[in-house]
Amino acid sequence: QVQLVESGGGLVQTGGSLTLSCASSGTGSIVKMNTMGRYRQAPGNQRELVETITLGGYTYYADSVKARFTIFRDIAGNAVFLQMNSLKPVDTAIYFCYVYRISLWGRGTQVTVSS
Repeated sequence: QVQLVESGGGLVQTGGSLTLSCASSGTGSIVKMNTMGRYRQAPGNQRELVETITLGGYTYYADSVKARFTIFRDIAGNAVFLQMNSLKPVDTAIYFCYVYRISLWGRGTQVTVSS
């Protein structure tokens, strides 16, 4: 069964940086063949879209993260990375990787930004 494997979360101070990764387990590469999204959910809030990257490399960012976050694929296309800079306490949330075409969610990785 294909699963999304996420890593890179952690605790960082305001202004710090983290890089999240998302790859797929099992045979083949779901990540390589699909448009990918990243959502986040803070305690008490609904899950919200952070960014999207298409197969053609088109990217979309939520206004709240523009100019601070960058999404990109590795050269082989087997993983998607989210580089997060200038982190703020409001960025604290669980970040989830998502495959639109098959509605597949990752388990999430916790990002905590201390003030």
